[in-house]
Amino acid sequence: MQNQQILTDQRARVGHRARATAFFLHEELATEVQERLVEINKTFTSPAIVSAFPQIWSNYPQVIPENDTLALKPAAHDLLIHALSLHWANDPVGQLIQCRRALQPDGLFLGFLFGGQTLHELRACLAQAELETTGGLSPRILPMAEIKNLGSLLQRAEFSLPVADSFTKTVIYRDMFALMHDLRAMGEANALAGRLRHPTRRTVITRAAELYQQHHALEDGRIKATFEIIGLTGWAPQKNQHTEYI
Repeated sequence: MQNQQILTDQRARVGHRARATAFFLHEELATEVQERLVEINKTFTSPAIVSAFPQIWSNYPQVIPENDTLALKPAAHDLLIHALSLHWANDPVGQLIQCRRALQPDGLFLGFLFGGQTLHELRACLAQAELETTGGLSPRILPMAEIKNLGSLLQRAEFSLPVADSFTKTVIYRDMFALMHDLRAMGEANALAGRLRHPTRRTVITRAAELYQQHHALEDGRIKATFEIIGLTGWAPQKNQHTEYI
């Protein structure tokens, strides 16, 4: 842990989450979770959710706040859902290990995070605009993990039957400024530890908006933004474990 890279400014992340007002992706995720659980032939009696937004998961008895160290007790749950916060973790493997240890034998883990295709349009336009304007690049948007790398994280955390899959949501906005406003409202504003500590030049933002309009506009002039959500599924090991639930 001493050599762990600090990617996220946790104080900034907590502040952004506290001011969030837009929860539509979390609401869609809650529906996705229910659909996945229906397909599993098992009744869960002691579930817990890791989320910054307990109001989305009000039908679950226990919601654990996002944190580098999760408030989980060993072998306390038969279902654990990590809901759209793993991408902000400074130690994703450590988070997964904490979750596995909190599961009872043959308990189910479902983890969801934003993947590598998320906001690829915005990232490309901001990078090109900054290069053109300043000749350099600044850390603005969280690096997103690729699905091909995430299955191995489940194995490193010693989950059984690990599976990683993904699905995408395309959201339409009036322009790039509306998208950036929505990201702040979602609690997903820049919380990188290495972020700039002063406002971005207006010329960079204006140029990025022009590029976004040029490359990603729809016929009616609005723009599209991609959100890739990666789902991680794993089971706490149990002797003679098999796939009867799937």
